[in-house]
Amino acid sequence: MRRPLTNWHAQAQEKLTPGERAADRLRNGMGSSPFVSAFIAAMLIWFVLNSLDSAWDPYPFILLNLFLSMLAGLQGAILLIAAKRQDTIAAALARHDFETNVAAKQEIEELMAINRAQLALLGELSANRAADRDGQVALPPFPSAASLSR
Repeated sequence: MRRPLTNWHAQAQEKLTPGERAADRLRNGMGSSPFVSAFIAAMLIWFVLNSLDSAWDPYPFILLNLFLSMLAGLQGAILLIAAKRQDTIAAALARHDFETNVAAKQEIEELMAINRAQLALLGELSANRAADRDGQVALPPFPSAASLSR
């Protein structure tokens, strides 16, 4: 079973739907330090601007709480979509790894069969050579099959 080497990840990336691509981008963006830094900066600016006399969202910050609740709800849904995709990717990678391992095992078994056949041929050559030495110049013997298999 000969299989060409392929980049599984590149092939999987080509099959993504626009929604899956968007979920991946949002997940990667929300988990980054620039997002966290920008989020903290926006919160500080909100606090400072609403601590002044002309505040549009005074101290209990009800509007801010509404926005944060909506953001948390959206983030939860996006992260669930991304987690579901990661599970799908992990399952596909496991299947790909299994298929690769099966192919490698078959190739190793083929190579071991070839190796055993070569060792048997070397043993026969060594035995024939020892039998033909009666009147010829003695040459060093071939190594035995047992010594080569180590």
